[in-house]
Amino acid sequence: MHRLQAARGNARAPGRQVAPRRFDNPSFRPFPIRSVDNRPIAVFDSGIGGLTVVRALLERLPNERIVYFGDTARVPYGVKSEATITHYAAQIVRFLLSRQVKLLVVACNSMAAVARDVVHELSPVPVLDVLAAGALRAHQVSRNRAVGVIGTPATVGSGAYTRALHGHDPALRVVSKACPLFVPLAEEGWFDHEVTRLTAQEYLAPVQAQGVDTLILGCTHYPLLKPVLAKVVGEDIALVDSAEPIAEQALALLAGSGLEAGRAGPPAHEYYVTDLPSRFRAVGERFLGRSLENVERVHLPE
Repeated sequence: MHRLQAARGNARAPGRQVAPRRFDNPSFRPFPIRSVDNRPIAVFDSGIGGLTVVRALLERLPNERIVYFGDTARVPYGVKSEATITHYAAQIVRFLLSRQVKLLVVACNSMAAVARDVVHELSPVPVLDVLAAGALRAHQVSRNRAVGVIGTPATVGSGAYTRALHGHDPALRVVSKACPLFVPLAEEGWFDHEVTRLTAQEYLAPVQAQGVDTLILGCTHYPLLKPVLAKVVGEDIALVDSAEPIAEQALALLAGSGLEAGRAGPPAHEYYVTDLPSRFRAVGERFLGRSLENVERVHLPE
């Protein structure tokens, strides 16, 4: 009698759906659910320097659409006050969020150094920045635990790189040097020019004298000058460009969050500047090695 009642109790009621016990088998693995998100990635900088990040993203994430903002009317940022840089950053973030982006990439070290908290407060989407990515990569690369940092006066003066590096290893020795002339040289397109070489020698000699084995290019304009900088410092000093590690971080974040694009055709990238679109297009095409079709001048509301 008891066995009969137990059997009846275990019987499937008419019309009732019983979920399969999928996890009884320890080797069972459910199929991953892949979602598609074709919203663009936003990359912003004070000028053309952020194109170094765009190039790395295009190589790593060829299906993703990029919306780039370069504040070419107000470049350089690195000689401006923290309050001014923070105000500019907030304006740019609001504009880019209006473009319905899924990820913000701060490709300006000066903004990452002094306006990081404001950017995070304004953004409902994930934020990556070049400063954090560069500090992590330098920590991983350095062998003698002596790291040089070159950047704009705002970035170097903020001490943000020193704090970020010491967050990974408090014993790291950090040698910082402001190099304000590198930005206008890059904006001028003098990527491998004799004037650039002489300027680099003057700036980098005291950093090299401190025995660093790793040098962070703490401004996204500086990788544009990498051919000259590599010749000046020689093979014993590793140059750390934040573009590659931040592209790796973006790939991991999108894949891990189900935010990857699913389009089959080539994405249509957008480029916004605040002054001289033709100049931006000419220098940008030279650097990226591709045509920049959609370059538009915009005015940022206060």
